[in-house]
Amino acid sequence: MTPEDRQTVPILLRDLVDALEFVCASQYDEHQAYICRQSGRILFLADSVDMDDAEELPDDPEAAGYILVPHRRDLDLGKKLALAFVAEELPEAGAEARDIFTRRGAYRRFKHLLEAKGALERWYAYEERAVEAAMCRWCDDVGLAWTRDPHPDARGRS
Repeated sequence: MTPEDRQTVPILLRDLVDALEFVCASQYDEHQAYICRQSGRILFLADSVDMDDAEELPDDPEAAGYILVPHRRDLDLGKKLALAFVAEELPEAGAEARDIFTRRGAYRRFKHLLEAKGALERWYAYEERAVEAAMCRWCDDVGLAWTRDPHPDARGRS
């Protein structure tokens, strides 16, 4: 990494999660988000929508010090996470949950199961913690600094 590529400002964890959710809002990888290693700024692009950020992204983003935000599936935040939650919180529903994920429309049926078991809010909290932890690990893996502190003078991890 050259000195010009060094990140000067940690990225707010909430902004990282928002970027991940933006990327995942499209089924066919039509949404992308890039993080500038130097400034920490996140650029959002969507194939189906003309967005101002597209004009700012260099032709070769990686060479220019940008990194592509991953999709949830790249971070094991899908079926694997859902089944881990069931194993921890609702072990009696394990077989039913595994069966749910063998067919289309699994997440809709999964949420119906959780609602019937009174566990939907626990799932949302579990999922939120897992998403944040996955994004923190990803940042560590790719050399991005992150923070929970929304104040601009924050440095490092909080």
